[in-house]
Order: sequence, then structure tokens, then C-alpha cells
Amino acid sequence: MPAEPPSEPPYAGLTPDTVLDALASAGFAGDGRLLALNSYENRVYQVWLEDAENGPPSVVAKFYRPGRWSDAQILEEHVFAGELAEREIPVVAPLSISGKTLHAFGGFRFTVYPRRGGRTPELEDRDTLEWMGRFISRIHAIGAVRPFAERPVLDIETFGREPREWLLTSGFVPADLFEAWKSAIDLALAGVARCYERAGEVRSLRLHGDCHASNVLWTDEGPHFVDFDDCRTGPAIQDLWMLLSGDRASMTRQLGDVLAGYEDFHDFDPRELHLLEALRTLRLIHYCAWLARRWDDPAFPAAFPWFNTQRYWQDRILELKEQIALMQEEPLQA
Repeated sequence: MPAEPPSEPPYAGLTPDTVLDALASAGFAGDGRLLALNSYENRVYQVWLEDAENGPPSVVAKFYRPGRWSDAQILEEHVFAGELAEREIPVVAPLSISGKTLHAFGGFRFTVYPRRGGRTPELEDRDTLEWMGRFISRIHAIGAVRPFAERPVLDIETFGREPREWLLTSGFVPADLFEAWKSAIDLALAGVARCYERAGEVRSLRLHGDCHASNVLWTDEGPHFVDFDDCRTGPAIQDLWMLLSGDRASMTRQLGDVLAGYEDFHDFDPRELHLLEALRTLRLIHYCAWLARRWDDPAFPAAFPWFNTQRYWQDRILELKEQIALMQEEPLQA
């Protein structure tokens, strides 16, 4: 199990000197230049190296949030990314240094990755969606070979009921909105449960788990994923639904484009479409609890100043009510 959360801000002590010293302990001599990359859960830096003429000019170092994952869970993430890379699926896998992908320094655990550039994929382009579908299906074909042993499952319990119970006792929900929020989340979770009942027994496999456009970099050669930090077990649709947006007609067209590529390498069970809005609902619930649980990290109040305001919780109630209605509709058609 993960260690107990720290009592002080989680990245207290992770100074630029600590980052450079940690990289040096793994054999990478930084030239002093660091660039903090966009990440709130972990701390991620591009680090420029000395002697770039004889090696890469820079690497990417990820420092894991203390207390979030166990070593075994992190290593299972690394093994999965390595499996995909070995099969020439374009993912960015961690570098193995003296046979190790996970390192420790100064109370922090970190991993070093090769730097890979790219741009955000244009998901409004039909060819891009089809290409993304092929890419994800190749990941799922490998993900279906065997299950995770250490990584968690994405389901109604982990992303719905557990966050609900935590928020009920957290003190974050304003007292005057508490009953309205509790009613909305209870109705939403009941709707999620009905969606799972309609879907029946669907197959679970190893997933990327957080398959949105910001976790994909696009080049002229196509897409590659750069972050498997949220990989876990769940239904295949979890890695597809975040590629869809807009009204029902738009999402139906986008789904057709994605599946046109997906089914080149892996079968898709159309029963999973019953879970599309259910999984969106679970993500919304989980996201609220995620922000609240990270509020002791000074980066979060600075980055999310709108969280925990009266307006925020009013909007969440309306959002849940909208999802309750959407979950009552017929699923999209593949």
C-alpha cells in the first residue's frame, strides 16, 4: 500500500539543487538549466545536460508525489510502458539505468525519460481520430494480454463511492449546499450503477487511464503518449470517451472515426457504450475529491483559485444533474 501522506507540503525540499543532485545520482550531469513542465500531480522537469555532443541535450525527470503510489505500483507502470515500447508502439518509456527505472534521492522517488517533442493532436480532424483509434487499440491489444497485479481498478467504487464518502466528511462542501450536493451525487451514482447493469459483464484490461489530448504529443509520424501515471484496470471505453466532445451528433461521428481505426487491431464491445456517460460522471466526482485532497499543496490554490467557492459547488450540482439526464438517454451507436 502507498505510504502515509506527508504532514508538510509534499514537495517541500524539492529545490532546483535537489533536482540536479538527484539527476547526478542517476548518472546525468545537468548544466544548471531546468524547465518545469505542466504537471500538478507530480513534479516534472526538462533538464539540460552537460556534454550534449555525446548524448541527448536534455532529459525529462519526473518526481513522484510522496504517498500516492507504492514502489510496486510505479514499477508496474514502468513495465507496462516498456512492454508497449518493445512492441514498437509509440510511447515514451522510462530509461533503464543500471537495470533500474525507479530511483530515490533526498526523500523523493523519481524516474528519467527521454525527451520527446510534439504538438497537441487536432481532434476535430477525422483522420487524426482514426489514427488515434488505431494507436489506442494497439495499446489495448497488449493491455489485454495479462492483468495488473498492483495498479488499482477504475470502477464505481474507486472513482465514485469512495470519493463521495471522503467529500461528505471533508468539510469542503458548503453547509448551505450540502444536502443539495449529497442528493445530486447520490442520484448520479445510482445512474452510474444502472449504466453498469445495462452494459453487463464487459471485459477489463490494462489502460492508459487518462487518455486526453494533453497526454498525447503529435508529430508528422503520428501520436505518442507521454504519461502512464494513471494507468489502471478498466473497460476499453475509458481510453476512448475523452476523445469525444460536442453534441450527440458530433460525438456519434467522432466515435465512428475512432472505432474505424480501433477495430483494425482490437475488437470493441458495443455494450461498453452504456458506460460512456457513466465514466464521465465518475471522472467529475473523482476530480472534485482530487482537488480537495491536494489542497495542502501550495501549487493547487495558485492554479485552481476557483475551487471551493460557493459558485464552484453550485456548478458541480448542476453538472451532476446534467449527467443524470444524459445517463438516462440511449447510448451512442457505434
